[in-house]
Parts: sequence; structure tokens; C-alpha cells
Amino acid sequence: MNKILKEVIEHAETWPVEDQEELAEYAREIEARRTGVYTMSDDERAAVRKGLAEADCGEFVSDEIITEADKRHDG
Repeated sequence: MNKILKEVIEHAETWPVEDQEELAEYAREIEARRTGVYTMSDDERAAVRKGLAEADCGEFVSDEIITEADKRHDG
């Protein structure tokens, strides 16, 4: 590990939790780019579980909402 990275990690220990989580997210993205494997955060994993549970109950977003969202992203 290079000196700059060591210093950043040492300083990060004093950062607020939100900032530490942001740094961890950047590290996960770099790791995913290098290995082709993305590791979800606990929040992402919980959101996926929630979405799957909603789908299992037949709770889906309406076609109208999807159409409106598509219009916003098409520019």
C-alpha cells in the first residue's frame, strides 16, 4: 500500500460514518472495475430484498410511471 493511501485511510478513521461509507463505495466500484465482480453494500442488499419481496407480492410500478420516467431520460 502506498504512503498516500495509508494516510487517507488513517484520516478516514476520524471521518463521519457517512463519509467513510462513501469512501468504501468508491473502493467497491474500483474493485468491481478491476475484477468484474461488484459487491453490494448492506443498503443495496436491503433494497434488492425489499424489491424482490414487493415483486413476490405483485407490487409493481405502473406502466404509466415507467413511460414518464423513460421520457425524462430520453432527453
